[in-house]
Amino acid sequence: MTDKNTNNALTSNEQKSFVVQCPSCGVSLNVPAKDAVLTCPSCQCVLSVTRKTRYVNPNKKEKTKLNLREFLDKIHFEKWKAWIYLLPAIVLLLIFTVYPIFNTVGTAFVDDYTGKLGFGNFTMVLTDPNFTTAIKNTLLLGLITVPLSTFLALLIAVCLNAIKPLQKLFQTIFFLPYVTNSIAIGLVFAALFDVVGVFDQPNNVESWGFINNLLGKFGVEPINWLDNINEDAASYWTKMTVLIIYIVWNALPFKILVLLGGLQSVNKQYYEAAMIDSTPRWRVFTRITVPLLSPMIAYVVITGFIGSFKEYTSIVGIWDTNMAHGQLYTMVAFIYDALPDDFYGQASAAALILFVIIFIVTMINLQVSKKKTHY
Repeated sequence: MTDKNTNNALTSNEQKSFVVQCPSCGVSLNVPAKDAVLTCPSCQCVLSVTRKTRYVNPNKKEKTKLNLREFLDKIHFEKWKAWIYLLPAIVLLLIFTVYPIFNTVGTAFVDDYTGKLGFGNFTMVLTDPNFTTAIKNTLLLGLITVPLSTFLALLIAVCLNAIKPLQKLFQTIFFLPYVTNSIAIGLVFAALFDVVGVFDQPNNVESWGFINNLLGKFGVEPINWLDNINEDAASYWTKMTVLIIYIVWNALPFKILVLLGGLQSVNKQYYEAAMIDSTPRWRVFTRITVPLLSPMIAYVVITGFIGSFKEYTSIVGIWDTNMAHGQLYTMVAFIYDALPDDFYGQASAAALILFVIIFIVTMINLQVSKKKTHY
């Protein structure tokens, strides 16, 4: 038994030992282990044999090359890997987002004429009649379009979730406006509502427009929705009605997509329990669907208000840059109009005021949603 163990030990030791050649003179050397330091009997150089069989001659400085893995380990790549991956995005954000924000804040407090610091730009903006009109129109659009579009999107999402045949097709159709250019959609709406010819002279009217022709089927007299020729030809509220219809229609796709995704993730057991109890549909909607969708509803309401405060392209698409002769002036339009005249300080001040308004409205929505949202 002892001889057998001894033979196994010898065999194991023989397997551990191996032969290498001296890098200086080429003499074969027997190395008893993978990690060893020995002296060459021929040239008397000291060799260090490691697990990677790298030979080090202390008498000569040998240049060794690090592979990629060793280099990454040396610079602690794993520790900095996330920051290295994020570096391109961080650089772009610093250039195109962070720097413009700080530059806007600095410019808002510098007078465009004297170059002195102060609140002169804010005073000029707040006392400008155009800015007062812009605030009124912006707040009015937000208070009307956001609740209306959210409610319609919720109804459509519930209906789409209930049907099975052609569900994907209808989802695609409702989502198409979201990927369509806003200016192009505005031109289409202008064509639908506009009257070709002079509205006050029926004999000179070539076309009353698609919407007026449709309403005429129900006995409604033609309405001058948006007359770009005469400022007083179309009333403020007729123009505002067209704009509200356009904004609501344009906001529906994104909200439908978010709410429909939330509906499809709701546990079906709630609806099955309501069906067993013969709960009316309206009660299922108000007691099950709306509470379970409250996080998504809060999200689309907050983003909807932020989007409504930035309305500009929709008005340009319908009425061009005259903004319906200034009747539908918005805060973003005020900022854009100040830039060509080199009123950078006023434009920056208006942008900061807009930011403060959006921030306050968002905080109010967040506080309300904390009490009404069920997670």
